[in-house]
Amino acid sequence: MKAYCISGLGADERIFCNLHFPDVLEPVYLKWIKPEPNEALEHYALRLSEKIEDKEPYVLIGLSLGGMLAVEISKKKHPLATILISSVATSSELPGWYRWAGQVGLHKLLPAGLYKTASFLKRYFTTESSESKKLVQQLIRESDPEFIRWGVNAIVGWKNEEVPDTVYRIHGTKDEILPLKVQEGIQAIPGGKHLMILDRAGEINPMLESICTRACQRTAGVEGLKK
Repeated sequence: MKAYCISGLGADERIFCNLHFPDVLEPVYLKWIKPEPNEALEHYALRLSEKIEDKEPYVLIGLSLGGMLAVEISKKKHPLATILISSVATSSELPGWYRWAGQVGLHKLLPAGLYKTASFLKRYFTTESSESKKLVQQLIRESDPEFIRWGVNAIVGWKNEEVPDTVYRIHGTKDEILPLKVQEGIQAIPGGKHLMILDRAGEINPMLESICTRACQRTAGVEGLKK
């Protein structure tokens, strides 16, 4: 069964490098596509989902922005499981200043390159390992400032309160980018920060395996009923 993975803003498939996928899963990393002018997050998600082969059962895994996109895809495509890592399922879970910035248009006044600079400098003040810092810095250097600008605009303009039944969530209790707001249905990693997918993957991996095992068992049950 395929696991379609969507990375966070400014990242690519390398951000998943420390995840160990269960043997039943074949990871497929969805590449970013060029956004249309002023494209809404939900519309972008639908275009991105065209890369998904949905004739067979599959799961979605989304990190940060990728998780928001995965939620929007799940509302239309119905994967067996949608796993959000360091992400949010509804727009009301976004920090208040995100929504405020979107309302007043503050984010549009900042140069696109400033987002990259701020992200790069922040890496020096985190507790990530040196290997993780090198990877994140490389991802930031290679990222497209205009794509980051689009992503920020799409996030602050996102409006969604629907959570598909198949959504599973893994979140760090010390996430500094998307602070944990809801407790129900969350598999929390104590002290985990926003990029815990790199340095806390050892704790995420068994959670991932458990979710995917349950999804596969559900598939087997459905196939059995069909027979």
